[in-house]
Amino acid sequence: MGRLTPAATRSLLDGVAEADAAYRRDWPGRPTSRQPAQVLYVPAHRLPKDPVAALGGEARRLLASHAPDGVALASAVDLRPSLADRVHERVRHKLDREPIEDLRVDFEDGYVGHDEGEEGADAVRTGRLVGRMVAEDRCTPFVGLRVKSFTDGLAARSVATLDAFLEAMLDEAGRLPDGFVVTFPKIVAVPHVAAFVDVLAALERAHGLADGTLRFEAQVETTASVLGPDGRVALRDIRDAGAGRLRAVHFGVFDYTAALGVPAEQQRLDHPGCDFARHLMQVTFARTEVRLSDGTTNVAPADDSTPAVHATWRTHAAHVRHSLLHGFEQGWDLHPSHLVSRWATVFGHLLDGIDDVLARLDAWEAGRSGGAVMDEPATVAVLRRRVDRAVECGALDPA
Repeated sequence: MGRLTPAATRSLLDGVAEADAAYRRDWPGRPTSRQPAQVLYVPAHRLPKDPVAALGGEARRLLASHAPDGVALASAVDLRPSLADRVHERVRHKLDREPIEDLRVDFEDGYVGHDEGEEGADAVRTGRLVGRMVAEDRCTPFVGLRVKSFTDGLAARSVATLDAFLEAMLDEAGRLPDGFVVTFPKIVAVPHVAAFVDVLAALERAHGLADGTLRFEAQVETTASVLGPDGRVALRDIRDAGAGRLRAVHFGVFDYTAALGVPAEQQRLDHPGCDFARHLMQVTFARTEVRLSDGTTNVAPADDSTPAVHATWRTHAAHVRHSLLHGFEQGWDLHPSHLVSRWATVFGHLLDGIDDVLARLDAWEAGRSGGAVMDEPATVAVLRRRVDRAVECGALDPA
């Protein structure tokens, strides 16, 4: 029967339930909705009238010209030969159906040298363009814009651009697109995040949007957004200041490595200094509503020759693979060529060993134990996530 009375046990455990409830409030679990595997940033002044057709079409051309079969693609992006034909077929299908999952119109680093009048005109033009894409049901599943930072003296211009873009987009579409998000870059102070949240709330009122519908993603690309002046990890404070509007945190490779003093030729996604920041991001936002995205590669083909294109694909693929192996399922792309190496690497990663994954899940569901791997519930959840990701992005058919 035991020697502790129920009353004694209750007294000993006083506060456990409250602590558990507090934990679940602070770490509510990761979202179950779809997360894009990539986001393509396009400078506002270069956004074509039909981005999906234009940029996806260029990616299809590059694939057909420089990797017409699985062998060529496998060689270019370091795929396992046994996966070559399967991945090539899936990449070709993806580029035909949905080459871009998340489109971000850029008014920041990719938009240097434009005056206030030009930016205002581009905000209206690109807002209308995105609005027409939404109205005509040909928009990417996720879409948005990156505004200027609040730390460069252009905060008012940043707000004006967002306001003008929203007005033009809503006039064309009549509604806010599903998956719409605003990217807030170069955070150096938590109060800047709080001010941006106030801006989003004011814009909702001004444009007749429901409270809380404007969400944003924060870019971690300054040392001050990782560690605060008191030595505390600032990332959690950024989430708190987001007041429920923070959807994701994206890592910015080049500003961050430059801030560390890393030489230009070593500023790359897989630099060890970046791994430190990414790991802090993972620990901070694990089991929360905030998703993570890695940065990008700044290489592009020097010309349209196969060696130049393959060199870009090889570098980009290595960086994408580094992100995936570290648990970052999403990343930036800056050039149509990156769509080929992105999808080839993502599909290769998801399909490598997928039959074993499915067999392990079948065994778990059937209650069988033993075999080469002794799975636990947490690992099974990761395996299920992998299968779901493969279906979401098109590596696997739902069947």
